[in-house]
Amino acid sequence: MRTNKLAYYLLSMFVIAATLLSACGGGTAPEAPAMTEAPAMTDAPAAATEAPAADPMAELVAAAQAEGMLTTIALPHDWCNYGGVIEAFKAKYPGIEVNELNPDAGSADEIEAIKANKDNKGPQAPDVIDVGFAFGSSSKAEGLIQPYKVSTWDSIPDDAKDPEGYWYGDYYGVLAFLVNTDVQPDVPQDWADLLDPKYKGQVALSGDPRASNQAIQSVFAAALANGGSLDNAQPGLDYFAQMNAAGNLIPLIANNGLVATGEIPIRITWDYNALAAIDTFEGNPNATVVVPATGRFAGVYVQAISAYAPHPNAAKLWMEFLYSDEGQTLWMEGYCHPIREADMRERGVIPQELLDKLPDVTGAVFPTLDQLNAAKDLITANWDAAVGADVK
Repeated sequence: MRTNKLAYYLLSMFVIAATLLSACGGGTAPEAPAMTEAPAMTDAPAAATEAPAADPMAELVAAAQAEGMLTTIALPHDWCNYGGVIEAFKAKYPGIEVNELNPDAGSADEIEAIKANKDNKGPQAPDVIDVGFAFGSSSKAEGLIQPYKVSTWDSIPDDAKDPEGYWYGDYYGVLAFLVNTDVQPDVPQDWADLLDPKYKGQVALSGDPRASNQAIQSVFAAALANGGSLDNAQPGLDYFAQMNAAGNLIPLIANNGLVATGEIPIRITWDYNALAAIDTFEGNPNATVVVPATGRFAGVYVQAISAYAPHPNAAKLWMEFLYSDEGQTLWMEGYCHPIREADMRERGVIPQELLDKLPDVTGAVFPTLDQLNAAKDLITANWDAAVGADVK
């Protein structure tokens, strides 16, 4: 188990929650842009004889509204309440159109979209990305993202952000099983259960393990439950080879719609996606969410601004919104754990009904960046040979 500060920070929040609840190339990389930071914020009231203090974000807001657009990619509306987040951003900052590219793309697709549009300032060039933890540092190394420190920078844990401001963690969840109980009433409780013959042709990943962060980390999680460790993801490949050989693995990318129709009765996905699906199903079909008994794996997603962003000010304003108390609270409405949760708990600004929505994920582990990178390299390079399932 990792021993760095992020682990202690995040695991401490699970302890607090348990007490309260008894509960995602080519060309030459550009020279790195100069570091930019948000203006300092102050809560001190102005003296009676002074004019009201100007909004420290006013200049950025004006510049973003002048650009008139923000281009996002890979943000499905049922993922972590992104639909609510996008609508809240548009309502707060009128005049900024949100151009949404390929909502079902994976982390690798987001990176490729930046590479493919380096010289394109049109609507196909993403301004911002939301990618798996391991993709942050690699994007920085390739010169694909630019630095910007939001005004709430100090309340983001040090181990969840690049010290220079190139990328920063925003939310996290734990891998779980979403089960359509109308199709499969015998609900699996752990990873080992998914190998049972009664689940033949019923289990699917939420992405291609050769490209999707969620799918890669699902394989990593399975490794932890099958004799592996944070330093050894090979048992995860062996596990999915068994599942594929048994005919239990469906080579389709799962989504909530396919679960609802029963085409994919069991989806391996982040707990927040699964819990949001239950809400949208409204009892048709009946479904449940299981955080597996072993191999509880927590994954952090990070935000970053493209080094080639056509709308850099809108991108910075988007980051300010996501990392504000308002933005972080919106993640919780989608069952996600916001990265600034500890700071917000300490200040008592999280509504109790949101705290009560989060599941018990006691015992979840958080790999280091090096461990994630090693697992990603192993899984993406060896999936075809070890498992042989062309997930698409």
